Amino acid sequence: MRSQEPVKIIAQNRRARFDYAVEESFECGIALQGTEVKSIKEGRVSFGDAFAEIKGQEAWLNNFHISEYAQASMFNHDPDRPKKLLLHRQEIKRIDRRVREKGYTLIPISIYLKHGLVKLELGLCRGKKEYDKRADIKARDLDREIRREFRLKDW
Repeated sequence: MRSQEPVKIIAQNRRARFDYAVEESFECGIALQGTEVKSIKEGRVSFGDAFAEIKGQEAWLNNFHISEYAQASMFNHDPDRPKKLLLHRQEIKRIDRRVREKGYTLIPISIYLKHGLVKLELGLCRGKKEYDKRADIKARDLDREIRREFRLKDW
């Protein structure tokens, strides 16, 4: 049994938490090529409008950009190729049932290293309405004001 799991966050999709309400999240591996792993470890990734989909009994990550590795010559990878997500078959079935419901989509939330392996946090998300986003902005601003007041107050 491992005590503390060393996790190094490489990138987070901040836009996902703003545009979507994350109902549930899953940790999954990604089937990568060697130069993709090296680029990810350098932090050269971009979420953009990335999403995952279930095709048959497999999960695929689309529109997730991993820049080419600078030191690789002709053996470089295609930066925008679809990447296979490594999930258990039961998880894929459960996710597929939820995605078929109205309004759910699979969005990558973060990518990180865990025990030297590249992992992706995949969120089962529902799109937020405009008024939900405004409420989030208002709550964030109020929280910032409260923290500022406490900092300025002399104890």
